[in-house]
Amino acid sequence: MASPDGGRGPVALVTGANRGTGLAIARELHGRGYRVAALNRTPSGESWMHERICDLADPAAVDAALEEVLSGFGRLDACVTNAVARAFAPIAELDVADWDESVAVNLTSVFRVVQATLPYLRRSGGSYVIMGSHAGTRFFEGGVAYSATKAALKALVETLLLEERVHGVRATLVSPGAIANLDGDDTPYKMATESVARCVGALVQDQPADLVVGDVEIRPARLPDPQISGIARLQHV
Repeated sequence: MASPDGGRGPVALVTGANRGTGLAIARELHGRGYRVAALNRTPSGESWMHERICDLADPAAVDAALEEVLSGFGRLDACVTNAVARAFAPIAELDVADWDESVAVNLTSVFRVVQATLPYLRRSGGSYVIMGSHAGTRFFEGGVAYSATKAALKALVETLLLEERVHGVRATLVSPGAIANLDGDDTPYKMATESVARCVGALVQDQPADLVVGDVEIRPARLPDPQISGIARLQHV
């Protein structure tokens, strides 16, 4: 199968790139010269993005989408897993279906994406950027599904780095605090999606040859008002 656009040059895969941080990351990589493929649950409407509509909670759909993207381009130079399911409720009240979806999207789909793309990243000496969260280390009431799955990514990325560094593959866990992900959100104590995307772009393209950045925590430059509590404050400390 020929490359979807018949083009040449590096290829990046981004999951959850239809809006917010994922879309900003895709735009940043596109601006850096990458052809960008995306696994999105809903379309972005961006003509430059090679989208495969895919529910990342469905393992068979993930495998089929990856096969199409990888066989279509025939190469991969960077992979950013950004898609996320957010379900918040106390343990006593959390719907089991919400727990299962969180595990499927936030953790299992990352594993499947990494496993399928590894042969391509080995060939290109490419980079993984796995988007975590401050919630992976800063736990809060009602956040068990989100925090547990984000915390597990630390083990996945560290193991990936230990196993694949010998093959020239880099892996970085990026754990952000609060991001202004929703359109029109100009909250002063949240990071702009474009700022987060610049960080990711630098990790993908600008790391010196003699080092690898394994774990990055990024925080908003400003703190929220003292009366703010819960996850909003925990992700700013």
